[in-house]
Amino acid sequence: MSTPASDLGTIHWHGMILPNAMDGVEYVTQAPVPHGGEFAYEFTPRQSGTRWYHDHFGEQQMRGLFGMFVVDDPRDEPADLDLALVFHDVPDLPSVESAMAGRSRAPMVDPLGSRELREMSADDKMGDEVAYLAHCINGNAYPNAPPISVAIGQRIRLRILNANPTQTRYVRLAGHRLLVTHGDGNPLPRPVMVDALRVGVGERYDAWFEVRRSGSWLLQGLSAEPTAFEQAVVFRTEGMETQSPQGVPESLDGLEVFDYAGAGDARAGWVPPFADVSMRFTLAGGAHGFGEMDDRRKDVAAHAEDLRASWGPGAVGVQERDAYGAPAALHGHDFAIVAVDGKRLRRPILKDTSLVRANGGTIAWSLDADSPSGRWLLHCHNQIHMMDGMMTELVYLD
Repeated sequence: MSTPASDLGTIHWHGMILPNAMDGVEYVTQAPVPHGGEFAYEFTPRQSGTRWYHDHFGEQQMRGLFGMFVVDDPRDEPADLDLALVFHDVPDLPSVESAMAGRSRAPMVDPLGSRELREMSADDKMGDEVAYLAHCINGNAYPNAPPISVAIGQRIRLRILNANPTQTRYVRLAGHRLLVTHGDGNPLPRPVMVDALRVGVGERYDAWFEVRRSGSWLLQGLSAEPTAFEQAVVFRTEGMETQSPQGVPESLDGLEVFDYAGAGDARAGWVPPFADVSMRFTLAGGAHGFGEMDDRRKDVAAHAEDLRASWGPGAVGVQERDAYGAPAALHGHDFAIVAVDGKRLRRPILKDTSLVRANGGTIAWSLDADSPSGRWLLHCHNQIHMMDGMMTELVYLD
Protein backbone atom coordinates (compact mmCIF):
# COMPACT_ATOMS: atom_id res chain seq x y z
CA MET A 1 0.00 0.00 0.00
CA SER A 2 1.37 3.43 -0.95
CA THR A 3 1.90 6.12 1.70
CA PRO A 4 -0.56 9.07 1.50
CA ALA A 5 1.10 12.25 0.23
CA SER A 6 0.09 14.07 3.42
CA ASP A 7 2.25 11.61 5.39
CA LEU A 8 5.41 12.32 3.39
CA GLY A 9 7.86 15.19 3.70
CA THR A 10 11.37 16.59 3.36
CA ILE A 11 13.10 19.66 4.81
CA HIS A 12 14.75 22.18 2.49
CA TRP A 13 17.22 24.58 4.12
CA HIS A 14 16.41 27.64 2.08
CA GLY A 15 19.37 29.87 1.34
CA MET A 16 22.04 27.47 2.57
CA ILE A 17 24.96 26.18 0.53
CA LEU A 18 25.34 22.66 1.85
CA PRO A 19 26.07 19.12 0.63
CA ASN A 20 23.60 18.30 -2.13
CA ALA A 21 22.32 15.23 -0.27
CA MET A 22 21.15 17.56 2.54
CA ASP A 23 19.14 19.89 0.27
CA GLY A 24 15.81 18.22 0.97
CA VAL A 25 14.26 17.94 -2.50
CA GLU A 26 11.96 14.97 -2.84
CA TYR A 27 12.98 12.37 -5.45
CA VAL A 28 16.01 14.49 -6.40
CA THR A 29 18.35 14.57 -3.41
CA GLN A 30 16.42 12.12 -1.22
CA ALA A 31 13.32 9.99 -0.91
CA PRO A 32 10.53 11.72 1.03
CA VAL A 33 10.37 10.72 4.68
CA PRO A 34 7.20 8.81 5.68
CA HIS A 35 5.20 9.36 8.85
CA GLY A 36 7.18 7.77 11.67
CA GLY A 37 10.39 7.67 9.62
CA GLU A 38 13.44 9.85 10.05
CA PHE A 39 16.22 11.44 8.05
CA ALA A 40 19.19 13.17 9.70
CA TYR A 41 20.25 16.44 8.06
CA GLU A 42 23.88 17.22 8.85
CA PHE A 43 25.81 20.22 7.53
CA THR A 44 28.04 23.06 8.67
CA PRO A 45 26.62 26.52 7.81
CA ARG A 46 28.72 28.34 5.24
CA GLN A 47 26.72 31.56 5.42
CA SER A 48 25.46 33.76 8.21
CA GLY A 49 22.27 35.76 8.44
CA THR A 50 18.51 35.28 8.20
CA ARG A 51 17.66 31.93 6.59
CA TRP A 52 14.67 29.62 6.75
CA TYR A 53 13.59 26.01 6.35
CA HIS A 54 10.43 24.50 4.94
CA ASP A 55 8.95 21.23 3.84
CA HIS A 56 9.56 20.77 0.12
CA PHE A 57 6.93 18.11 -0.54
CA GLY A 58 3.56 18.94 -2.13
CA GLU A 59 1.31 21.15 -0.02
CA GLN A 60 3.17 20.61 3.25
CA GLN A 61 4.65 24.12 3.38
CA MET A 62 1.15 25.53 2.79
CA ARG A 63 0.00 23.53 5.81
CA GLY A 64 2.53 25.30 8.04
CA LEU A 65 5.71 23.22 7.97
CA PHE A 66 8.32 25.99 7.93
CA GLY A 67 10.31 28.27 10.20
CA MET A 68 13.11 30.84 10.37
CA PHE A 69 16.61 30.23 11.61
CA VAL A 70 19.44 32.72 12.04
CA VAL A 71 23.18 32.06 11.76
CA ASP A 72 24.87 34.73 13.87
CA ASP A 73 27.61 36.84 12.35
CA PRO A 74 30.02 38.14 15.02
CA ARG A 75 30.78 41.14 12.78
CA ASP A 76 27.16 42.35 12.89
CA GLU A 77 26.26 45.52 14.74
CA PRO A 78 24.40 44.56 17.93
CA ALA A 79 20.74 45.48 18.29
CA ASP A 80 18.84 46.28 21.48
CA LEU A 81 16.13 43.91 20.23
CA ASP A 82 16.62 41.35 17.46
CA LEU A 83 13.23 40.06 16.32
CA ALA A 84 12.17 37.27 13.96
CA LEU A 85 8.89 38.08 12.18
CA VAL A 86 7.44 35.39 9.92
CA PHE A 87 4.59 36.66 7.72
CA HIS A 88 2.43 33.75 6.67
CA ASP A 89 -1.15 33.09 5.69
CA VAL A 90 -3.46 30.13 6.16
CA PRO A 91 -4.81 28.97 2.77
CA ASP A 92 -8.30 27.76 2.04
CA LEU A 93 -7.20 24.35 0.75
CA PRO A 94 -10.10 23.86 -1.72
CA SER A 95 -8.98 27.10 -3.39
CA VAL A 96 -5.52 25.57 -3.85
CA GLU A 97 -7.08 22.85 -5.97
CA SER A 98 -8.97 25.47 -8.00
CA ALA A 99 -5.80 27.51 -8.46
CA MET A 100 -3.91 24.44 -9.67
CA ALA A 101 -6.64 23.95 -12.28
CA GLY A 102 -6.43 27.59 -13.37
CA ARG A 103 -10.04 28.33 -12.40
CA SER A 104 -9.74 30.02 -9.03
CA ARG A 105 -12.07 32.95 -8.39
CA ALA A 106 -10.03 34.34 -5.52
CA PRO A 107 -9.25 38.01 -6.28
CA MET A 108 -5.89 39.72 -6.38
CA VAL A 109 -5.47 41.51 -3.06
CA ASP A 110 -2.32 43.53 -3.65
CA PRO A 111 -2.51 47.03 -2.15
CA LEU A 112 -3.25 50.10 -4.25
CA GLY A 113 -0.07 51.47 -5.78
CA SER A 114 1.68 48.08 -5.76
CA ARG A 115 3.85 46.99 -8.66
CA GLU A 116 1.70 43.89 -9.06
CA LEU A 117 -1.31 46.02 -10.00
CA ARG A 118 0.68 48.49 -12.10
CA GLU A 119 2.33 45.75 -14.14
CA MET A 120 -0.86 43.96 -15.17
CA SER A 121 -2.18 44.34 -18.69
CA ALA A 122 -5.85 45.05 -19.31
CA ASP A 123 -6.42 41.60 -20.80
CA ASP A 124 -4.48 39.62 -18.18
CA LYS A 125 -6.37 36.58 -16.95
CA MET A 126 -5.49 35.11 -13.58
CA GLY A 127 -7.08 31.98 -12.12
CA ASP A 128 -4.07 30.99 -10.00
CA GLU A 129 -4.87 33.02 -6.90
CA VAL A 130 -5.29 31.21 -3.58
CA ALA A 131 -7.88 32.35 -1.04
CA TYR A 132 -6.67 32.72 2.54
CA LEU A 133 -8.51 32.17 5.81
CA ALA A 134 -6.16 33.98 8.18
CA HIS A 135 -3.19 36.34 7.97
CA CYS A 136 -0.55 35.87 10.64
CA ILE A 137 2.76 37.02 12.03
CA ASN A 138 4.56 34.31 14.00
CA GLY A 139 1.40 32.22 14.11
CA ASN A 140 -0.93 34.91 15.46
CA ALA A 141 -3.42 37.27 13.88
CA TYR A 142 -4.09 40.76 15.26
CA PRO A 143 -5.29 41.53 17.88
CA ASN A 144 -4.19 38.18 19.32
CA ALA A 145 -0.52 38.67 18.45
CA PRO A 146 1.41 39.44 21.67
CA PRO A 147 2.51 43.11 21.70
CA ILE A 148 6.23 43.89 21.58
CA SER A 149 7.51 46.22 24.29
CA VAL A 150 10.18 48.73 23.27
CA ALA A 151 11.89 51.67 24.97
CA ILE A 152 12.88 55.13 23.79
CA GLY A 153 16.43 55.08 22.46
CA GLN A 154 16.43 51.44 21.46
CA ARG A 155 17.57 50.30 18.01
CA ILE A 156 15.43 47.39 16.80
CA ARG A 157 16.41 44.85 14.16
CA LEU A 158 13.52 43.20 12.34
CA ARG A 159 14.19 39.96 10.47
CA ILE A 160 11.23 39.66 8.09
CA LEU A 161 10.36 36.49 6.16
CA ASN A 162 7.52 36.11 3.66
CA ALA A 163 6.39 32.49 4.04
CA ASN A 164 3.10 33.03 2.16
CA PRO A 165 2.61 30.26 -0.41
CA THR A 166 1.83 32.60 -3.32
CA GLN A 167 1.65 36.32 -2.54
CA THR A 168 4.16 39.15 -2.35
CA ARG A 169 3.92 41.08 0.91
CA TYR A 170 4.26 44.82 1.51
CA VAL A 171 5.33 45.65 5.08
CA ARG A 172 5.12 49.00 6.89
CA LEU A 173 5.66 50.19 10.44
CA ALA A 174 3.39 53.11 11.33
CA GLY A 175 5.22 56.29 12.26
CA HIS A 176 8.63 55.01 11.18
CA ARG A 177 10.85 54.50 8.18
CA LEU A 178 12.93 51.35 7.92
CA LEU A 179 16.66 51.08 7.26
CA VAL A 180 17.17 47.93 5.18
CA THR A 181 20.61 46.35 5.65
CA HIS A 182 20.35 42.73 4.48
CA GLY A 183 18.53 40.75 1.80
CA ASP A 184 18.17 36.96 2.09
CA GLY A 185 20.69 37.03 4.95
CA ASN A 186 23.38 38.83 2.93
CA PRO A 187 24.51 42.43 3.56
CA LEU A 188 23.24 44.90 0.98
CA PRO A 189 25.91 46.89 -0.86
CA ARG A 190 24.66 49.88 1.13
CA PRO A 191 21.80 50.37 3.62
CA VAL A 192 18.60 51.80 2.11
CA MET A 193 15.96 53.87 3.95
CA VAL A 194 12.38 53.13 2.83
CA ASP A 195 8.77 53.64 3.85
CA ALA A 196 7.76 50.06 2.98
CA LEU A 197 9.33 46.72 2.20
CA ARG A 198 8.29 44.65 -0.81
CA VAL A 199 8.97 41.01 0.10
CA GLY A 200 8.49 38.21 -2.43
CA VAL A 201 7.65 34.64 -1.43
CA GLY A 202 10.75 33.14 0.20
CA GLU A 203 12.60 36.46 0.51
CA ARG A 204 13.96 37.80 3.79
CA TYR A 205 14.97 41.32 4.72
CA ASP A 206 16.65 42.73 7.80
CA ALA A 207 15.38 46.24 8.60
CA TRP A 208 16.16 48.56 11.50
CA PHE A 209 14.36 51.40 13.24
CA GLU A 210 15.03 53.55 16.29
CA VAL A 211 12.42 54.31 18.94
CA ARG A 212 12.54 58.10 19.28
CA ARG A 213 9.31 58.82 21.17
CA SER A 214 6.64 57.13 23.22
CA GLY A 215 3.72 55.58 21.38
CA SER A 216 1.99 52.50 20.03
CA TRP A 217 2.40 51.49 16.38
CA LEU A 218 1.30 48.68 14.10
CA LEU A 219 3.73 46.75 11.93
CA GLN A 220 1.45 45.57 9.12
CA GLY A 221 1.31 43.49 6.00
CA LEU A 222 -0.64 45.64 3.54
CA SER A 223 -3.39 44.16 1.38
CA ALA A 224 -6.68 45.04 -0.27
CA GLU A 225 -8.22 42.04 1.50
CA PRO A 226 -10.20 43.46 4.47
CA THR A 227 -9.24 40.68 6.88
CA ALA A 228 -5.56 41.13 6.05
CA PHE A 229 -5.56 43.90 8.66
CA GLU A 230 -5.10 40.92 10.99
CA GLN A 231 -1.52 40.57 9.73
CA ALA A 232 -0.14 43.02 12.24
CA VAL A 233 1.69 43.24 15.53
CA VAL A 234 1.85 46.14 18.00
CA PHE A 235 5.08 47.84 19.07
CA ARG A 236 4.58 50.03 22.14
CA THR A 237 6.51 51.88 24.80
CA GLU A 238 5.83 51.68 28.51
CA GLY A 239 2.59 53.38 29.57
CA MET A 240 0.93 52.99 26.16
CA GLU A 241 -0.86 49.72 26.96
CA THR A 242 -4.34 51.23 26.67
CA GLN A 243 -3.66 53.49 23.70
CA SER A 244 -5.07 52.47 20.31
CA PRO A 245 -2.11 51.72 18.04
CA GLN A 246 -1.36 53.96 15.08
CA GLY A 247 -1.91 52.21 11.74
CA VAL A 248 -1.00 53.00 8.14
CA PRO A 249 -3.04 53.61 4.97
CA GLU A 250 -3.50 50.60 2.70
CA SER A 251 -2.25 52.48 -0.36
CA LEU A 252 1.42 52.64 -1.37
CA ASP A 253 0.99 55.76 -3.51
CA GLY A 254 3.75 58.28 -2.94
CA LEU A 255 5.84 56.00 -0.74
CA GLU A 256 9.44 54.89 -1.13
CA VAL A 257 9.21 51.11 -1.49
CA PHE A 258 12.29 48.90 -1.45
CA ASP A 259 13.29 47.57 -4.85
CA TYR A 260 16.43 46.16 -6.43
CA ALA A 261 17.00 49.12 -8.75
CA GLY A 262 17.12 51.58 -5.86
CA ALA A 263 19.18 49.37 -3.57
CA GLY A 264 21.65 48.57 -6.37
CA ASP A 265 21.82 52.10 -7.79
CA ALA A 266 20.68 51.19 -11.30
CA ARG A 267 22.56 52.91 -14.10
CA ALA A 268 20.85 55.39 -16.36
CA GLY A 269 20.21 54.07 -19.84
CA TRP A 270 19.39 50.64 -21.04
CA VAL A 271 21.44 47.63 -21.96
CA PRO A 272 20.41 44.38 -23.68
CA PRO A 273 18.43 42.45 -21.06
CA PHE A 274 20.69 39.38 -21.18
CA ALA A 275 24.00 40.75 -22.36
CA ASP A 276 26.87 38.32 -21.75
CA VAL A 277 24.77 35.66 -20.07
CA SER A 278 25.73 31.98 -20.19
CA MET A 279 22.21 30.64 -19.57
CA ARG A 280 18.71 31.93 -20.21
CA PHE A 281 15.45 30.79 -18.69
CA THR A 282 11.90 31.79 -19.53
CA LEU A 283 9.04 31.50 -17.04
CA ALA A 284 5.67 31.07 -18.71
CA GLY A 285 2.97 28.78 -19.99
CA GLY A 286 2.29 25.46 -18.33
CA ALA A 287 -0.64 23.09 -18.08
CA HIS A 288 -2.91 25.91 -16.92
CA GLY A 289 -0.99 28.87 -18.27
CA PHE A 290 1.45 29.52 -15.45
CA GLY A 291 3.61 26.49 -14.68
CA GLU A 292 6.37 26.18 -17.21
CA MET A 293 10.04 27.00 -17.58
CA ASP A 294 11.65 27.13 -21.01
CA ASP A 295 8.42 25.96 -22.68
CA ARG A 296 8.33 22.63 -20.89
CA ARG A 297 6.98 21.33 -17.61
CA LYS A 298 9.52 19.86 -15.24
CA ASP A 299 8.46 16.57 -13.72
CA VAL A 300 11.10 16.13 -11.02
CA ALA A 301 9.74 12.78 -9.90
CA ALA A 302 10.29 11.40 -13.40
CA HIS A 303 13.80 12.89 -13.59
CA ALA A 304 13.03 14.72 -16.81
CA GLU A 305 15.70 16.42 -18.90
CA ASP A 306 18.29 18.24 -16.80
CA LEU A 307 20.26 21.35 -17.55
CA ARG A 308 23.94 20.47 -17.07
CA ALA A 309 26.36 23.17 -15.98
CA SER A 310 30.12 22.74 -15.76
CA TRP A 311 31.51 26.26 -15.90
CA GLY A 312 33.12 28.61 -13.38
CA PRO A 313 31.96 32.22 -13.12
CA GLY A 314 28.90 32.81 -15.28
CA ALA A 315 25.73 34.81 -15.68
CA VAL A 316 22.14 33.59 -15.69
CA GLY A 317 19.22 35.44 -17.25
CA VAL A 318 15.57 34.92 -16.24
CA GLN A 319 12.56 36.33 -18.07
CA GLU A 320 8.93 36.33 -16.91
CA ARG A 321 6.77 36.04 -20.01
CA ASP A 322 3.27 36.01 -18.53
CA ALA A 323 1.00 38.01 -16.25
CA TYR A 324 1.89 36.56 -12.88
CA GLY A 325 5.35 37.70 -11.82
CA ALA A 326 7.69 35.20 -10.21
CA PRO A 327 9.87 34.84 -7.11
CA ALA A 328 12.68 32.85 -8.76
CA ALA A 329 14.76 30.80 -6.28
CA LEU A 330 17.99 28.88 -6.81
CA HIS A 331 19.03 26.11 -4.43
CA GLY A 332 22.59 25.70 -3.21
CA HIS A 333 23.90 29.07 -4.41
CA ASP A 334 23.99 32.76 -3.67
CA PHE A 335 23.80 34.90 -6.79
CA ALA A 336 24.37 38.58 -7.43
CA ILE A 337 21.56 40.52 -9.12
CA VAL A 338 23.45 42.52 -11.75
CA ALA A 339 20.63 43.83 -13.97
CA VAL A 340 16.87 44.37 -13.68
CA ASP A 341 14.67 44.92 -16.74
CA GLY A 342 17.72 45.71 -18.83
CA LYS A 343 19.14 48.22 -16.35
CA ARG A 344 22.51 47.34 -14.87
CA LEU A 345 23.09 47.78 -11.15
CA ARG A 346 26.17 49.70 -10.08
CA ARG A 347 26.09 47.72 -6.85
CA PRO A 348 25.06 44.06 -7.37
CA ILE A 349 22.80 42.61 -4.67
CA LEU A 350 23.59 39.16 -3.24
CA LYS A 351 20.43 37.01 -2.96
CA ASP A 352 19.04 33.49 -3.28
CA THR A 353 15.49 34.49 -4.33
CA SER A 354 14.46 37.38 -6.56
CA LEU A 355 11.21 38.78 -7.92
CA VAL A 356 10.90 38.95 -11.70
CA ARG A 357 8.43 41.47 -13.10
CA ALA A 358 5.39 40.17 -14.98
CA ASN A 359 4.76 40.66 -18.70
CA GLY A 360 8.29 40.61 -20.05
CA GLY A 361 10.29 41.50 -16.96
CA THR A 362 13.91 40.34 -16.91
CA ILE A 363 16.56 39.86 -14.28
CA ALA A 364 20.20 38.85 -14.63
CA TRP A 365 22.26 37.06 -11.99
CA SER A 366 25.99 36.51 -11.75
CA LEU A 367 27.17 33.46 -9.86
CA ASP A 368 30.19 31.24 -9.39
CA ALA A 369 29.46 27.59 -10.09
CA ASP A 370 31.51 26.41 -7.13
CA SER A 371 28.81 24.81 -5.00
CA PRO A 372 29.01 21.13 -4.01
CA SER A 373 28.38 18.75 -6.89
CA GLY A 374 24.87 17.44 -7.46
CA ARG A 375 21.44 18.49 -8.69
CA TRP A 376 20.27 21.96 -7.68
CA LEU A 377 16.74 23.18 -8.31
CA LEU A 378 15.89 26.49 -9.97
CA HIS A 379 12.18 27.23 -9.61
CA CYS A 380 9.41 29.71 -8.99
CA HIS A 381 8.68 29.88 -5.25
CA ASN A 382 4.99 30.55 -5.85
CA GLN A 383 3.74 27.15 -4.67
CA ILE A 384 1.03 26.93 -7.33
CA HIS A 385 3.49 27.63 -10.14
CA MET A 386 6.10 25.28 -8.74
CA MET A 387 3.67 22.39 -8.24
CA ASP A 388 2.46 22.95 -11.81
CA GLY A 389 6.01 22.52 -13.11
CA MET A 390 7.81 25.87 -13.17
CA MET A 391 11.22 24.47 -12.33
CA THR A 392 14.41 23.07 -13.78
CA GLU A 393 17.85 22.08 -12.47
CA LEU A 394 21.49 23.06 -12.51
CA VAL A 395 23.52 19.85 -12.41
CA TYR A 396 27.27 19.76 -11.87
CA LEU A 397 29.21 17.32 -13.98
CA ASP A 398 31.88 15.41 -12.07
